[in-house]
Amino acid sequence: MVAVIGDIHGCYFTFLTLYNKIKKAYPEIPIYLVGDLVDRGLNSYQVMSFVESEKIKFTPGNHDYMFMHFFKDPASIFARSWVFNGNEPTLISYEEHNQDLFRHIELIRKMPVYYNLDDCFISHAGISNYYSKYLDELPPETDLLETLLPLVDADKLSEVGILWNRDELLNIGKLQVVGHTHQKEVTYIEESNAIYIDTAACIGNKLSAVIIHENEIVNTLDEETHLEDIIS
Repeated sequence: MVAVIGDIHGCYFTFLTLYNKIKKAYPEIPIYLVGDLVDRGLNSYQVMSFVESEKIKFTPGNHDYMFMHFFKDPASIFARSWVFNGNEPTLISYEEHNQDLFRHIELIRKMPVYYNLDDCFISHAGISNYYSKYLDELPPETDLLETLLPLVDADKLSEVGILWNRDELLNIGKLQVVGHTHQKEVTYIEESNAIYIDTAACIGNKLSAVIIHENEIVNTLDEETHLEDIIS
C-alpha cells in the first residue's frame, strides 16, 4: 500500500497539513509525490526543504525540470520556458536561501521520472497512448513495461514524454497515478486505467492524495488550499 500526493506547486502549508493527515491515517505506508513541487505557489523553498528533510520520494515534474535547467543549462528551451511558467514566486522564495538552491536542484536531478511499484505506476504526466504503435510489434507474452520503459526514458523531455504529455494515457496493465493535468476532483479514467490527482492547489482549489493497494484505489484524501500559499 502507498500514498501518492498530487502537484504541490509551492503550496507548503497545504502540503504539510495533507501529509500529516496521511501519516495519522496510514502511519506505516510510504508517501510519494507526482512532481511539480515548485512554481506558482509562494513557498517552493519550504516544500523542497521539507521533502529533503523527510526523504520523501518524488517523480520530478516539468516545472521541477524547468527550474533545474534554468540554473544548470540556462541556454536550453526548458530554462527559457521557465520564465513564462510561474517561476517568479520560486525565485522569491529562495532569495534568503541561496545556500540551499543547488542542493535542491541536485535532489531533483537524482530523482527517477517514474516508480514502477507493485501497487501502481507513478509518474508526473504518464505514459502516452503514443506508444501504442509499438504494441503490434510485440510477440506474445512480452512484458509490456519492460519493452516500453527504455523508450519512455529516451523520450522524457519530448512533448509526448512522461514529464510533458497531455495525450490520453496508455493502458499498461497496471494503475497509472499521474498529476500534470488539472482536474477539479481526483479523476479515474477506466479506458487508460489511470488516475489524475492534480486538483489545482496552486489556483485555490485543493491538494489531493490517493491511497493505492495492489492497483486498487483504497481512499482519497484532500486539503483545501491554504491562503498563505497563494496570497502574499
